Amino acid sequence: MSKLVERHGWVPESDLDGVSLDTLAIRAGHHRTLELEHSEPLFPTSSFVYGTAAQAAARFAGDEPGNIYSRFTNPTVAAFEERIAALEGGERAVATASGMAAILATCMALLKSGDHVVCSRSVFGTTNVVFGRYMEKFGVRTTFVDLTDQAQWEQAVMPDTRMLFLETPSNPLCEVADIQVIAEIAHRQGALLVVDNCFCTPILQRPLDFGADVVVHSGTKYIDGQGRCVGGVVVGSNTVMQEVFGFLRSAGPTLSPFNAWVFLKGLETLPLRMRAHSEQSLTLARWLSEQPAIETVFHAGLETHPQHALAKRQQKGFGGMLSFKVRGGREEAWKLIDGTRIVSITANLGDVKTTITHPATTTHGRLSPEDKARAGITENLVRVSVGLEDIEDLKADLARGLAAI
Repeated sequence: MSKLVERHGWVPESDLDGVSLDTLAIRAGHHRTLELEHSEPLFPTSSFVYGTAAQAAARFAGDEPGNIYSRFTNPTVAAFEERIAALEGGERAVATASGMAAILATCMALLKSGDHVVCSRSVFGTTNVVFGRYMEKFGVRTTFVDLTDQAQWEQAVMPDTRMLFLETPSNPLCEVADIQVIAEIAHRQGALLVVDNCFCTPILQRPLDFGADVVVHSGTKYIDGQGRCVGGVVVGSNTVMQEVFGFLRSAGPTLSPFNAWVFLKGLETLPLRMRAHSEQSLTLARWLSEQPAIETVFHAGLETHPQHALAKRQQKGFGGMLSFKVRGGREEAWKLIDGTRIVSITANLGDVKTTITHPATTTHGRLSPEDKARAGITENLVRVSVGLEDIEDLKADLARGLAAI
């Protein structure tokens, strides 16, 4: 660190000890350059130069810290990694090209042929495909269990189990897992617990605090918050993340500097947005519960939700996601979706714009009918990512959709 930067207000990480998540979301990871910029700089470069050949050799050997090549070292990406690690309470983060790249990098770094994984059935459809189809090609077996059934988790663990994987709240039924209980099951076997924290973000839930070993995110969702960029990140201990980093350095599922910069800007408003999303979604969930054409509403903030008490204990809010079943089947679900005029018909989520989708034919469309049934993905299920539009306008728009059934 230069004396010039030190004199002009460069803030070491130690100065942020004890500050709130709201402050970390804005300040963590920003190390000013000699230009003393107020906003985080963007480094859109493929490579970095060295003063001497000896310095280049030292950088490549790992004997000297510094940037080498943007596939695995870039200051903007590093700033995003440092900030999300601080928010999650992890020692280190590794950013990736997408949320699914984060999951794949975790698997490729921490699993080998002959290993066994226990995975919740209640995960994003593509996560299910990665474990059930592609990891199997590399000799990694997966047993799928019900997210909320502790006995199934315990019974599924085998001597060669190396990883337990879940997301909570789940996509799209908003089921809630007891992270601490499942972490204990994993650790008794010497396995790692990996938690997809996409729906809550570290603002509402920090899985590492409950015993999880690794947290993964799709930065594309709430971290960005405005549907602009695709990216992902893995957070955990230095030891585990070094393995993930080694895979990223070699295989290259890299987050671009520009996307990292956008995510940094998104993190600055994440606390405010997550609180607003939570408030909006609970209001809408309660309103939907009163509509005659709706059979069931899935939202952990509802007192009728089977894991409501757990969600209150484990989370600082219930998030912006909900789903519901209309009375009928696919035809009625599609009529409702097509009858809206404000919400966006898209499978993305975590946006300030409200989105709506039919999971059985979009996010979980590649699952077999049997796997859909086991995961509770029915033809009359509709998922809504509640945005930040006026809540009365959202009610009116969904009322239009309900009237079209």
